[in-house]
Amino acid sequence: MMKNRITISLVVLAIAIIVASCDDEAAYLPKPRGYFRIDLPEKSYSRVDTIERYSFECPDYAMLTYDRYSPDEKNWVNVEMPQFKGSIHLTHKPINGNLGEYLEDVHTMVTKHLQKANGVRDSLIFNDEHKVYGLFIEMDGKGVATPMQFYLTDSTRNFVRGALYFNFQPDNDSMQPVINFIRQDIDHMINTFEWK
Repeated sequence: MMKNRITISLVVLAIAIIVASCDDEAAYLPKPRGYFRIDLPEKSYSRVDTIERYSFECPDYAMLTYDRYSPDEKNWVNVEMPQFKGSIHLTHKPINGNLGEYLEDVHTMVTKHLQKANGVRDSLIFNDEHKVYGLFIEMDGKGVATPMQFYLTDSTRNFVRGALYFNFQPDNDSMQPVINFIRQDIDHMINTFEWK
């Protein structure tokens, strides 16, 4: 009987403490969804001169690999960025009177991503000194698989298409700081691009 009274007294005391600790004025506010902190590396570049048909300055935090799915294409490379789980795919094709086909392929690739895009911006690339001409296309939207694509050509012999891909399902709203960071590197790659 004494044990029951002690148990009941402890339960009543616990309930009293819980009720007394509740404050009607403090309402619960859920915290917004957070994302992992992303540490961005310092900007520095080195010239990539190992590709047969072209060269450019590549970010030092990235590594250049040849496209494993196309081992016969020695001018197809990937600029791998393992810390961002992404890469820039660069494919080279020689022009033999078929520049129109390549431009149509670029248009088709961009069109495939338009369903998920909220907006598309493009800008012309014109470097007469190095005979590098092209178009840079940027797509905004949460589920866009490739937020940036571009092509470069000398309009007579060479055509290079580039696209940024991430190795996971895109959530470009949370990846926007990384996308902006890589955008600067792609701009640098394009501005230092030269044909051999």
